[in-house]
Amino acid sequence: MFNDIGPLELVTIIVLAVLVFGPDKLPKVIQDVMRTIRKIREFSESAKEDIRQELGPEFKDFELEDLNPKTFIRKHLDSDELGLKEIRNGFDLKKEMAEVTDAVHSRDTDASSSSGSGSAGSGRIDMTKKPDDPGSERPPYDADAT
Repeated sequence: MFNDIGPLELVTIIVLAVLVFGPDKLPKVIQDVMRTIRKIREFSESAKEDIRQELGPEFKDFELEDLNPKTFIRKHLDSDELGLKEIRNGFDLKKEMAEVTDAVHSRDTDASSSSGSGSAGSGRIDMTKKPDDPGSERPPYDADAT
């Protein structure tokens, strides 16, 4: 319940409670707060039990926390009904990337060895942009036209 409260914050809350309620009334205030928290918990548990009874026996293991989308997805993906664990374990990204890298490097070495033999166009793809018609020139840039 108080997972986000550190020791310094807890001491600050205690000092403020003593200053606001005084040392005489503080024990009674703490008892009242604890009684209220217990009543809220009892009400919450009875509401959960009523919901379970209304839903029927097939939902006897139903928890309201399961309605949280993250919890719902995590619960259903962890069960191996879909075979996702086999797919996840069968797919090794590092291995796949290593295979692709090896294939690319072997192609580069093959292309460099074949280009050394004298043929410039074998195996290598020219990625530079060339005009469609080598005789035509690009028109001059006109700043007013844009």
